[in-house]
Amino acid sequence: MDRFEGQNQSTEPKVRSAVSAVPWARFSAWLECVCVVTFDLELGQAIELIYPHDAKLTEKEKTSICYLSFPDSFSGCLGDTQFSFRLRQSVGRVKDVWFRENDAYNQEAPLILQKELAHFYGYVYFRQVKDVSVKRGYFQKSLVLVSRLPYVHLFQSLLQIIAPEYFEKSEPCLEAVCNEIDQWPPPVPSQTLSLPVMGVILQVRIPSKEDDKPGGSPSQQGEKEKHLSSPMVLPTINELDLFKCFQSVLIHIQLLWELMLLGQPLVVMAPSPAVSSETVLALVSCISPLKYCCDFRPYFTIHDSEFKEYTTRTQAPPNVLLGVTNPFFIKTFQSWPHIMCLGELKMSRDLLKQVKVKKLTKLKTLDTKPGIYTAYKTFLHKDKALIKRLLKGIQKKRPSEVQCTILRRHLLELTQSFIAPLERYLASLMPLQISITPWKTPPQIRPFSQNEFMATLEHAGPQITSKGDWLGLYKQFFQSPNFDGWFRAKHREMTHKVECLHLEAICDADLLSWTKDKSEVETVDLILKLREKLTRAHMHQLPVKEELLDKLENYIHSVISSLPEDLQAVLYKD
Repeated sequence: MDRFEGQNQSTEPKVRSAVSAVPWARFSAWLECVCVVTFDLELGQAIELIYPHDAKLTEKEKTSICYLSFPDSFSGCLGDTQFSFRLRQSVGRVKDVWFRENDAYNQEAPLILQKELAHFYGYVYFRQVKDVSVKRGYFQKSLVLVSRLPYVHLFQSLLQIIAPEYFEKSEPCLEAVCNEIDQWPPPVPSQTLSLPVMGVILQVRIPSKEDDKPGGSPSQQGEKEKHLSSPMVLPTINELDLFKCFQSVLIHIQLLWELMLLGQPLVVMAPSPAVSSETVLALVSCISPLKYCCDFRPYFTIHDSEFKEYTTRTQAPPNVLLGVTNPFFIKTFQSWPHIMCLGELKMSRDLLKQVKVKKLTKLKTLDTKPGIYTAYKTFLHKDKALIKRLLKGIQKKRPSEVQCTILRRHLLELTQSFIAPLERYLASLMPLQISITPWKTPPQIRPFSQNEFMATLEHAGPQITSKGDWLGLYKQFFQSPNFDGWFRAKHREMTHKVECLHLEAICDADLLSWTKDKSEVETVDLILKLREKLTRAHMHQLPVKEELLDKLENYIHSVISSLPEDLQAVLYKD
């Protein structure tokens, strides 16, 4: 096995040829590493294998992966089970160079699909079966894919192909799979990719920020299928079955949406890591296309390095969403404002049973009944028509995919209606294009004023039938990490837009004529400023046409050529 030397290499199209020569560079565009976690009688959970062998995980990260890759002993998971986790990377391990090199992907990907800078995702396939040849009487092992990408559906589908085969054939099989992944093209937004693994071709489309507008139909750009065998076409790389995840809490979907929108602290107490992780990831996605900017842990254990940080009673609970399975957490989190307890759904008739909202005082350490324990009152009213439609669908045995589509569309419309007035107001803060001239620094974007925004709601409020206290919801939203994250991202976009408009204005101007009656100092100052513009455009990958940047570079050369030779030499040397 070659050494894993290319872990932090960029795999974007512009540098693809250079990167392809680096060992494991293509692999690292998808996965950080693959781990096998087993149960050792002396050590407990332990990493048996890591591929590539010298993947750069810290000891702390390895320990966390060990604990998060096995279901809690209370879960009693026999057979095969799949779930996901998310862990914080060790401080100081991520270098800025990695993020700069890979920023092209994040520039083009939707916010909810961007690569994580400070966290890893773990996608787990756990097997526990009776085995008399093992001292403990059970074969217990997990195959874990560790990645910075939130591609839950793709990676869980990949595990379904490779894990059963690995448990039968062991290490040589895993080595072959890693070599196959190292031949995959990198994930590039808006492209449809064919990803061969173990005789199966996974066909996936990587969504793009521009092509895949929420609610619209994605454009079918990308490579044509070149293989003769029929591919396994995955309809999504990241979406979960929201209806399956929320079927026992459908009547409280408005409550859950608001808790997520406002980044409220919430614990999901589930019967298994599979239910825990699916529910947490579904909750995070229910405010899409808005990015959930708080910390979230699809599966959290008492061994987690953040356990003390999140369970201290000396301060208010942090803005975090935790999925847990150990009943011990009921006692630990009794001071938290929102707890959702889920039970196993045994029979089809259980689907019509909806858990109730209960007072926090009713929370019992033992034998806690399913329910949402909170004193929270929603700002908006329930959409009774939606709930009636979904419950009727259960009675009529409507396919889960249809129910999921209805629910997803409702949540998308709700989020878009909430965000639309904010985006309209932000657009009004942009300087007028006519005020952007080549000879002056572009005007500033006006500051965001909550009061000014609130005043706009009377004429341009949310275009949706949901009634309730929209003003109160916006006021609360302004205090949340989700508003801060959304505003920062939008402000960065607006700043880049102003820079692009300024660049266009410069390129449309006659720079040589302007320099004719200017001193050498003023001309050199112009050259330096234009060079800085070019550097920023490349560094921030501003959405400007390549021809425009070429034009600007030619302008710079022309202006330098008009100067005395000694000055030209100095400028070209710089």
